[in-house]
Amino acid sequence: MAPTLILKPGTAWSDAWQHSLAVAPEAFRDDHVLNLWAASWQSGGRTLPAYSPVDGSPIAGPPRLDAETAQRAVRASLDQHRAWRHVPLPERRARVSATLDALTEHRELLALLLVWEIGKPWRLAQADVDRAIDGVRWYVEGVERMLAGRSPLPGPVSNIASWNYPMSVLVHAMLVQALAGNAVIAKAPTDGGVACLTLAAALAVREGLPITLVSGSGGELSEALVRSPEIGCVSFVGGRDTGARIATTVADLGKRHILEQEGLNTWGIWNHTDWDALTAVIPKLFDYGKQRCTAYPRFVVQRSLFADFLGAYLPAVRSIRLGHPLAVEHPGDPLPELDFGPLINAAKAKELNDQVAEAIDRGAVPLHHGSLDDGRFLPGQDTSAYFAPVTLLGPPPSSPLHHAEPFGPVDTIVLVDTEAELLAAMNASNGALAATLATDDPDTYARLSPQIRAFKVGHGRPRSRGDREELFGGFGSSWRGAFVGGELLVKAVTDGPDGERPPGNFPDYHLMP
Repeated sequence: MAPTLILKPGTAWSDAWQHSLAVAPEAFRDDHVLNLWAASWQSGGRTLPAYSPVDGSPIAGPPRLDAETAQRAVRASLDQHRAWRHVPLPERRARVSATLDALTEHRELLALLLVWEIGKPWRLAQADVDRAIDGVRWYVEGVERMLAGRSPLPGPVSNIASWNYPMSVLVHAMLVQALAGNAVIAKAPTDGGVACLTLAAALAVREGLPITLVSGSGGELSEALVRSPEIGCVSFVGGRDTGARIATTVADLGKRHILEQEGLNTWGIWNHTDWDALTAVIPKLFDYGKQRCTAYPRFVVQRSLFADFLGAYLPAVRSIRLGHPLAVEHPGDPLPELDFGPLINAAKAKELNDQVAEAIDRGAVPLHHGSLDDGRFLPGQDTSAYFAPVTLLGPPPSSPLHHAEPFGPVDTIVLVDTEAELLAAMNASNGALAATLATDDPDTYARLSPQIRAFKVGHGRPRSRGDREELFGGFGSSWRGAFVGGELLVKAVTDGPDGERPPGNFPDYHLMP
């Protein structure tokens, strides 16, 4: 009989909220957060109801601004930008460093907010915070060399990012952009993370960084955050549909842009025998329920190796641990080691369930179908946002699971007989951020990997977005605009010599770093 679990004392949403109120009373109110613009925390905006994916309980929602107020915020950010760009680099470094010290001091509170707002297990929530802090410190230490001969953009950088990595993607980018001499605008994701971002922004503003943080619907705010002539650069992380619309707009305006969009990252297996290595890596590929831009939801397997593949894959996927990220058996127990908790909301779990059911109805073969009965939950807990791992063989071409990233714990497998089929299946989504080819023969890897349309291709190991000096980008529809990472992130948000062409995918050229 499974033990009865309890919420670990001190980790309730109310605990995190009261702690946030105490740390940043200027940004938090009794039941909501404020927007940040014109260098001050502003009331106003219609606060939407929000619910934690962890257990369906109410949490703070985003205070949505209207288009007119957002435009005022952009104009105020330009005023900040014109002043900040003239602040000497040593002072900018000192202020960013002080911000990092403050984030480090409140690391566990930021992580706890992430658990409640976007459902990250404790280990991964802490890692998100740590990657932001450590990554920006790397830039602080080396930015002088990266900025040699360069200047800030004419206007602030506008950031529109998805909800899954508020700290290690969004806050990281914002702080590097400010370090490079730009004022920064960020739109809080609608689906989650607003309290964590509010706390991080409050700590940064106390150190004098020129940050604007606003909430609102993408459609209503896009005129201000994308099309405004005041904006010097648009940085977007999200889906292809929205990204394509933004790409068209910024191309028409000739505006600097960084547009990271999803692609179907694939793991190819060809003439491979190291099955123990595959078994070991499978659980890691399910981190955060595959709600990551570099998750691997598609395996392309040589047909003659399929039986061996299943022998390595199925025991590993059956070992996946999911459940309430803060549930323990005894008050003094450490928080559980989970591969993932909930998806971002119940609607996403239902969407995935419907897609899986439709794919099976149209011919996909279910090889594994996990059950929430095996998860760790509190008695009577709402589990509507949770989804157990599923593996399907042969998703039909009519299914979204055939050509698009599910952004959830659903693996699909495609069998192939020739190298040409292998490459075609691995390139099914017209561009990806990462891919892996597992093959015993180094010559085969060297010959095939350049034909895989992914920015990063691993040899039998997963590739990640990377930190510090590691570059990042994509091919085809998975990326538009400037590549980032290392020096390229600084180059993307600064101006260099006349005629400079930054590496990236642009309407008139494609340049690899």
